[in-house]
Order: sequence, then C-alpha cells, then structure tokens
Amino acid sequence: MADPSSYRPEPRQIPDSPGVYKFRDEHRRVIYVGKAKSLRQRLASYFQDIANLHPRTATMVTTAASVEWTVVSTEVEALQLEYSWIKEFDPRFNVKYRDDKSYPSLAVTMNEQYPRVQVMRGPKKKGVRYFGPYGHAWAIRETVDLMLRVFPVRTCSAGVFKRSAQIGRPCLLGYIGKCSAPCVGRVTPEEHRELAEDFCDFMAGRTGTYLTRLEQQMHEAAEEMEYEKAARLRDDIGALRRAMEKNAVVLADATDADLIAVAEDELEAAVQIFHVRGGRVRGQRGWVTDKVEAVDTAGLVEHALQQLYGEEKGEAVPKEVLVPVLPEDTGALGQWLAGRRGSNVSLRVPQRGDKKALMETVHRNAQQSLALHKTKRASDLTTRSRALEEIAEALELDGAPLRIECFDISHLQGDDVVASMVVFEDGLARKSEYRRFQIKSFEGQDDVRSMHEVVSRRFRRYLQEKLKTGEWSPEDGEDPPTEDDGRPRRFAYPPQLVVVDGGQPQVAAAKRALEELGIDDVAVCGLAKRLEEVWLPGEDDPVVLPRTSEGLYLLQRVRDEAHRFAIQYQRNKRGKRLKSGPLDEVPGLGESRKQALVKHFGSVKKLRQATIDQICEVPGIGRKTAETVAAALAQAPPAGPAVNTATGEIMEDETPAPAGAASERGTEL
Repeated sequence: MADPSSYRPEPRQIPDSPGVYKFRDEHRRVIYVGKAKSLRQRLASYFQDIANLHPRTATMVTTAASVEWTVVSTEVEALQLEYSWIKEFDPRFNVKYRDDKSYPSLAVTMNEQYPRVQVMRGPKKKGVRYFGPYGHAWAIRETVDLMLRVFPVRTCSAGVFKRSAQIGRPCLLGYIGKCSAPCVGRVTPEEHRELAEDFCDFMAGRTGTYLTRLEQQMHEAAEEMEYEKAARLRDDIGALRRAMEKNAVVLADATDADLIAVAEDELEAAVQIFHVRGGRVRGQRGWVTDKVEAVDTAGLVEHALQQLYGEEKGEAVPKEVLVPVLPEDTGALGQWLAGRRGSNVSLRVPQRGDKKALMETVHRNAQQSLALHKTKRASDLTTRSRALEEIAEALELDGAPLRIECFDISHLQGDDVVASMVVFEDGLARKSEYRRFQIKSFEGQDDVRSMHEVVSRRFRRYLQEKLKTGEWSPEDGEDPPTEDDGRPRRFAYPPQLVVVDGGQPQVAAAKRALEELGIDDVAVCGLAKRLEEVWLPGEDDPVVLPRTSEGLYLLQRVRDEAHRFAIQYQRNKRGKRLKSGPLDEVPGLGESRKQALVKHFGSVKKLRQATIDQICEVPGIGRKTAETVAAALAQAPPAGPAVNTATGEIMEDETPAPAGAASERGTEL
C-alpha cells in the first residue's frame, strides 16, 4: 500500500486549467481516470488526510503509485478524452456500466440494394436504420411478423436470397405473401426500397397516414364488391394496430426522448433507460454496476450518458434527454451530446405532467431491477449452499463438499476408450480444471477397469504433489509415483467428493483405487442414470434423493457435464483416427507439403506408384524427403477400394482424407 505523499506532485506543477488525469499503480496500470475544470483544485482534493477521504477514494489513492494529467482547451474536450481513456484502459476504480446481455434491435439495412429487416446486436453500422433496443428478440420477431402483411420487405439472408434468384423460385414467405420476392423480380429494386422506407416510417411513429390510406382502400374495395380484397385490407389494418398496441402512447406530443433513472444503495447502482420515439416507448435497457468509486447520483447519471451515447451519432441521440438529477458539468455534457447528434439536445429534469409521471415509472423499474439483481445473487448463492448441504447430509459427510470431481468413461463399441474429469467448486464448474484421459493399460471395453485406471492416475498425481511438498512420503522400498509431463500442480487439491457415472461396480472400482493408494479422506459415490440413484461403496441399497432436491440437481449437473466432456473428446479422437492417412505417418512432412503431393499426383494411390525422381518434381520436396515418403507408402497397407454409397460404384482412385481434427479444451493425461 503506497503513501499518497510519496507521489504527490507540487501544486505549482499542476496547471489551473481543464484536463483529464490518470492514476497508475506500481505496475503502471491505469486504475482511475477523471476529468476536472481545474486540475490543480481537483488533484489537491486527493492528497489530503486519508481519514477525511471516502473509503473508496482512500483505497484508490493508496493503491496508486503515480498520477499524470493532460491539459485540454475546453470541458467538452475533457469529457471526450475521459470517455476514450475509460474505454481504452478499463480502470478498476471507475464506475462502468456493463449490460448483462447484448440488447437486440430491429434493423433495416438501407445500405443494401434490397434492404433487409432483421434482428441485430452489437455495434451499429453505417447506413442501417435501427429501432429499439428491445428486451427480447422474440418481441422484435412478433412485431415484424405482424408488419410483413402490409410491408412485405425481404427478411432472408444473403445466401437464401442468392439461391432463390438462381433457381427462379422465392422462399416460403414469398408464396404466403409476407415477402415481395425481389429475388425473382416480382418488384423492382426501387419498389422494394419504397416498401422498406414505408416500414421505417411506420416504425418511427408516423402511423396515421398508413392506417387512413388502408381504411380508405378497404371501403373502396367493399363498394366495388371486391370483398376478398377488402377482407385482406381489414386484416392488414388489424395487424398494424396490434403492432402499435405493443408500444402504447406515453407522451401525447409525439416527443422523441430518452428517460434515464437511477436506483442505488451503498454498494451497487441500477440504471434504467426508456427510449421514447414519436410518443411511444420503443425500447428499454438497463445496467447494474458496483460502486467502486465515491460517486453520487449526478456522477452516476454522467457515467450513464457517456456509456449510452459515447458510440452514437445522428438520430440515435434524441432531441431531449430527461434525467433525475443534472450532472455537475451540464453545459459541457449538453455541448458534447449536441456534437454527437449534430443539433441541439435538451438535457433537463422533468418537473411536471406526463414526462414527470413517466420518469417515476422508469425509476420504479430501476428500483425493481436493483432488487431483482440482489435477489438473484442471494438466491443463487443460497441454492448452491443448500445443494451442498443436502449432499453432505445424504452421504453423511463431515462437511459440505466444496470441491467435487466427477469421472465418466466413453467409447464406441470398445474403440477409442477415453475418460473425462470435471471439477465443480462451490457448486460452480471450474472448466480450467477439467482433464481428459486415454485408457492406456488395456484395449477393449471394460468400464469398471477403465474407471479404476483413471481414478488411480488422478490421485497418483495428487500424491506426487504431496511428495514434492513433504506432506507425504512413500514406504521404504516403494517407488514414488511419477509423471513426466510437468503438470502435477493442477492436481494438488484433493476433492471432498468423487462422483462416478455408474452404479455399484464403478463405485467399487473407484474406492478400490483410492484404498490402493492409501487415501481414506475422500468420499466416493456414483450416480446411476436409470433411476438417478446415488450409490455408496459397500452398500447394497442406493441413497434415493427427492426429485425436487437441490442436491440431486447438482449431482446431475456434475454427471451430465462429465458425460458431455467425455463424449466430445471421444468423438474428436475417433474423427482424427478416421481422417488420418498414410502420409500422416511420414516424419517431418507438414500439411502444406502433403497437400502439394496429393495435388500434384491427384491421389495417394498414384503417389504410391510414383518413383522417387517423380516425387522430387513436386515443389518443396527434396530427394531425402521423397525417399522417406516412398518408404512410408511402401510399408503402409494399400487402402481398400472406395465405394460410392449412392450408386454402389467402386471408385478407381483413392481420395485424400483431410488430416487432423479439432482438439478439445483440457489437458490430456
């Protein structure tokens, strides 16, 4: 912990002008970024008696080892630079709002020849019209499904569009009237773009014109006794009205505004934003953050504005931003927002009427979001604790099994036998601790023997680590367990509970492996898939946990994760074996030169028939390599004839098989 006086700059060295400052720790990492109208006054406030500082500020200045600053011309420039540095350095003591998810938006790709309506997440792209964000993607799809009756804009991907154009037939939406099918020329690019523009106008709130037009067309069709057309128009009007009902009118004057509310306590803060366009709520989003710096409500609002509009331009920044409290630098923030939008932006606190009432609604949502966030965290922790306690009680353990390891065996009819080990700590998966095994001591299918080998190898590693630290010594004359891959530390922590996928035989094998190594302080149980029974060593009857038990649910999660990890490794191993060819066995022959050989001769069969001189003609292949290739192919047994499974025809030439397969995450033992 550093003494702030050790790096305090002289007051006369600090300029009395606007700027942005950075605190760095002893490793030169930026831990805090701030801005100030007067750098001298602001920095002086950090270097006073620590007892007078806010606890979070005191923690920051004692963690820091240096401070530096950059002078700017105006407060607006300071605001922009502060935002850029926070995004660049991600300082640990700055409040940062992070979405718990990426909110989806309804996007219309007006930058394409045939604009497409779709759900989009992530950063916004130039030339794309966005509406939202929405809380759920299904809400967007429901709205689009209703509106495609009236505005049949393309929604298909580029691949589907291209394929339909090639075959001259539209997709299903084109046949049922929910796409104008520009892919097959039913409408011109200009007509389709006009449809897309009408779609955007309707989503932007200009709804009255279209409803009036459709009602007039419906009445005209009825008068001309075109009842089918009138009925279709009636259904279109109903669809548009249902789409409008999903966004109720909240501000009668067709206001475009964003309303921001904050709910906070001593440790956390929740921010809720309502996006109102054309007087209707078009989107909602929110964040919850830890209050890692000493910041009041005004500061939280300022950070929220930076987060919300830092990457936005144009109409994405509304004409009016309503907040519960004005930030300290209201003038600078207003100028910054105006610069992002390209015109004036009103930043104010609503005082009366509909806007104040709506702000109260947004604030209630923020309070509910904060309460729900705290409830979820407490519930999650409570549920995991209850699950561990139930397991300890059911298995008669001395304490809750804070570390659980589960083993599973996987194979395909006795081939490619592998095993997996997954680790759960405090009820949560620790994927960095996952391990995988190849069964080495025998060949064939024997799950019980495989389980014994795997558990023995895992705990032999544990004893190896204890031997290194002096916590365990082998008996006289007994060789210490050895491993040669240099990673025993990963197995230094024994579990309180070993779970095996299986019943009595697998449990007995795991227990026997532990006893042979002299380990008697690790509990063992098995979970059988048939009735989800929990088996203990030496017991004739299983332990039956209630179906609603949190402990049983946790054991199932552990077992299923081990099963998934084992199957994935087994499939990768089998795929790699099936895809291997005779060239894979040639030492020193890389992928590029293998491909060059097969491409030059056309197949491995023709390569096998080539002479050494002919092989040397391939670019990059020297005589020594050619001799090695020829010798390897001569020793390898010729492959059987390839058969076309569709026709039954025997193919004359071998086709090269791709080498290699994707490796599974984890460490192979």
